[in-house]
This record gives sequence, C-alpha cells and structure tokens, in this order.
Amino acid sequence: MTDRPLSLLKLCIAIALGVWLGFIAIVLTTWLASRYLFPQSLAPVAQAVQQLGKPAAAPEPPNRMFEQYQQNLQRQEQQQTLEQARSNPRNLSNPKCQFWLQQDQNAPTEKTRANVLQLCD
Repeated sequence: MTDRPLSLLKLCIAIALGVWLGFIAIVLTTWLASRYLFPQSLAPVAQAVQQLGKPAAAPEPPNRMFEQYQQNLQRQEQQQTLEQARSNPRNLSNPKCQFWLQQDQNAPTEKTRANVLQLCD
C-alpha cells in the first residue's frame, strides 16, 4: 500500500510537467511560425522596442521665435530713442548730435546709432 500514494503523486507530477511542457512547446512553435511566416508584421513592433531602448534626446536650444521677438523689441526701442532724439529741440543746437543724426538718416549703421544715442538727449 505504500507504493500506491507514491505512484499517484508521481503520476500527478508527470501530468503537470507534460501539460507545462506542452504549453511551452505550443508557445514556442507559434512564436517561431509568426516570426518566419510574417516577418513584416513585426517590423513596427521591433522599431518601437528599439525606440524605447534609446536614451532621451538632449534638450533643444531656446526657441528661435523668442529670440527674434527679443531682437524686434530691441530694434523698436532703438527706433523710439532715435525718433525722440530727432524730435528734441535741444538737439538742434548741438552740432555733434546733428552730424550723427544726419549720418544715421543717410547711412544707418550700428556706429551711427550708438553715436546718436551717446551724443543726443
């Protein structure tokens, strides 16, 4: 009688192992068949997996539109300052200011603007 419970346990273990190995065999067979019969259908999945493995991209430089906005603001401020210098009556009696205002009107450059801003009120 001692052999009977042991053989029943061996039988249960053998059946469980057989079911488990059968399940593994079915999964592997299905995987191999899908890999070799339909390789193009897995290409997007493979690309997605590769994308996940890549490190994150470096942060982008500051937005160019914001830089352009700042440059436009600076130009507008300079234009306002130049207009104020041209319309100020005290600058009519200042020959250096008049010279640089005329230069800036005829051939505007950074140098002429700087001199107008420095010499005119």
